[in-house]
Amino acid sequence: MTIKESFESMDYSPAPESRKNVDAWLEANGHSFGLFIDGEWVKPKGAKTFATYSPATGEKLADITAAGQDEVDAAVAAARKAQGRWALLGGHGRARYLYALARLVQKHSRVLSVLESLDNGKPIRESRDIDIPLVARHFYHHAGWAQLMDEEFPSHEAIGVAGQVIPWNFPLLMLAWKIAPALAAGNTVVMKPAEFTSLTALKFAELCVEAGLPKGVVNIITGEGDTGAMLVNSDVDKVAFTGSTEVGKIIRRAIAGSGKKLTLELGGKSPYIVFEDADIDGAIEGLVDAIWFNQGQVCCAGSRLLVQEGIADRFFEKLKHRMAALRVGHSLDKCIDIGAVVDQEQKDRIESLVRQGESEGATIWQAPCTMPGEGVFYPPTLAMDVGTDNTLFKEEVFGPVLTAITFRTQAEAVALGNNTRYGLAATVWSENLNRALEVAPALKAGVVWINGTNMFDAAVGFGGYRESGFGREGGREGMLAYLKPKFEAGLKDWAPIDAPKAASMPKAGTGMPGLDRTAKMYIGGKQARPDGGDSKAVVDKKGNLVSLVGEGNYKDIRNAVEAATKAAGWAGTTAHLKAQILYYIAENLSYRADEFTERLMTLTGATEKAAMREVELSVERLFSAAAIADKHDGAVHSPPMRGVALAMNEAIGTLGIICPDESPLLGFVTLMAYAVAGGNTAVIVPSERYPLLATDFYQILETSDLPGGVVNIVTGKRDEMAMPLAKHYGVDGIWYFGSREGSKAVEEAAADNMKRAWLNYGKAYDFTSSEQMSARAMMGRATDVKNIWVPYGDANEGGKSY
Repeated sequence: MTIKESFESMDYSPAPESRKNVDAWLEANGHSFGLFIDGEWVKPKGAKTFATYSPATGEKLADITAAGQDEVDAAVAAARKAQGRWALLGGHGRARYLYALARLVQKHSRVLSVLESLDNGKPIRESRDIDIPLVARHFYHHAGWAQLMDEEFPSHEAIGVAGQVIPWNFPLLMLAWKIAPALAAGNTVVMKPAEFTSLTALKFAELCVEAGLPKGVVNIITGEGDTGAMLVNSDVDKVAFTGSTEVGKIIRRAIAGSGKKLTLELGGKSPYIVFEDADIDGAIEGLVDAIWFNQGQVCCAGSRLLVQEGIADRFFEKLKHRMAALRVGHSLDKCIDIGAVVDQEQKDRIESLVRQGESEGATIWQAPCTMPGEGVFYPPTLAMDVGTDNTLFKEEVFGPVLTAITFRTQAEAVALGNNTRYGLAATVWSENLNRALEVAPALKAGVVWINGTNMFDAAVGFGGYRESGFGREGGREGMLAYLKPKFEAGLKDWAPIDAPKAASMPKAGTGMPGLDRTAKMYIGGKQARPDGGDSKAVVDKKGNLVSLVGEGNYKDIRNAVEAATKAAGWAGTTAHLKAQILYYIAENLSYRADEFTERLMTLTGATEKAAMREVELSVERLFSAAAIADKHDGAVHSPPMRGVALAMNEAIGTLGIICPDESPLLGFVTLMAYAVAGGNTAVIVPSERYPLLATDFYQILETSDLPGGVVNIVTGKRDEMAMPLAKHYGVDGIWYFGSREGSKAVEEAAADNMKRAWLNYGKAYDFTSSEQMSARAMMGRATDVKNIWVPYGDANEGGKSY
């Protein structure tokens, strides 16, 4: 194209980025790579290999070694051997290595960005200006956490060996998200990159050598899905996975009951909400970043556009005009907007979903962009006239496909935004900050961007709710995901407290009076008889009958969950009110201390002193929960942008709680109190052996101003009641204290809707311990963190200070 033609057409000429240094690196390695295990490059004899291609051209880049079981085991063993020394190096020692890695990423940024775009297909501008700078940022940020470990996390220690599996959409950035906090906390890692995009992970292994990182601290094993499964099932202490929801569920079920820590960052179908008072041009430019950034291959892509009806026609007209101007081309061309889809298999999936959505009534419009003649490309696509039941509205396409729907009211926008099984991210556009900050907390998403999108920083946690997974990466929450309380190492094995084998039933003429004194359940603020009409005997330590208690079933659990769901407004009450009600509960328990002391002595055989102490501790625990209720504050992060990120603590939702037998009053009170303090509603299964402590306690709840349905009590057998709670889609989190087998069953069932779980894995927590039941830790279990990004202002006279 001549200069004259360029001026007349205003088209961009190709501006290819040089790949000379990447080609030299590939040549130096013979276009063939082994595994990085224990600081050495390993190519096992007879190992399978697979090819990696550039999706923009179809060019074969290299052959990659597929790790088998022996290599996975060797990598984990190397990490295990290195972990103790790495942890003992101390925070400052680890910080120096992380800092060195950050500097090396910057020094090699050109090669890394070109290699990433060549292997993945994403535009070089994105790799160069977004991905690689964020990689360096994560290592810098976590060098700081390592330095501050003893001060910031004094009661925590490294988990051990982390097995990490990452996807192909952000290969090096996902590596940094996982490796940086793991190393900062004192863990060692075995990393498996995606088979489509392994090259930057292998280049990073070279940087580890250049930084002088001790052998075995970082191990990189390449392979396909079976290699990842081997790693998940190996002798690691922590599994961190980013990828599809379906695979995330498989992983959770695979490690259920093992006690392995788990972080899952899974799929999404994020709403992009535009109100009629929004800056339309700004919202459209934001939408380009939301759905066509990285070809839409982004878990948090704003793939569901929701536009208020009053501006819909104008918005869609402008949107199509902007889409028509997008440039699709070779990933190393600095002038393109959209690169190649990662692989033909992924393109085929995108095409299949679009055809299905069209068959279900969607109107498909594709931008008239010039498409390259070779490579794997898909045009920017808009699907309109979709209903909420359309496949394109419901399912994650993971490609450059946007669905659009309109709404009338703010309430409808929130309802449509939350009408998904996912909960990863959301975007809100409005010039009315009051509206934006009212809508953002109402959206069930771990991250909400206001008047912007796809903002990330190492200081700000990222992660989702629902089937988008659990756990956070980045920030303080991300560090805690790679740490465990030191006391966990000393937990003893849990054992149930069995009733005496020979129970003494009343003799004729001497038993209980005709008046029914069966202890009822407590559902929706009312006493309720068991649905099945069954009851069981409760006996004291000597086997004497004390009372009967209802035997719950699935219907009782269902009724209790419905009552808890109706009481969800509890989460929106002020922290001060929650604290006040908890204080009332403590006050009323204190009034009846003698009664509960007597009940504990009768049922458990405890001495008067021990029983009085448990009641006193229960009152104290209620005070602690009340005290922390209005002090469990969020944070205001200051990422490198003009704006802030508001970290807000939110209730998990409805919690299913299965209480222990030990300390039956204190255990029940502790779990109930912190669930309530966090803004949750709860369905509680009290101690199987001593349920009367809980059925006595609801009389206190009835006189303490707690709204009906916030706390529901269903008595019955521990594991029989745990399973319907674990399976119920209306339950958002589950706390279980029982056997290892019970923990395994609960965790497997909880995978269906990705419930957050706190399980004891057959270990006995000490509910009398202020360390094990610390207010901060308990509130951390009872809440999740939502980060709301709020850019602000225009540059003041060229950025001058005021």
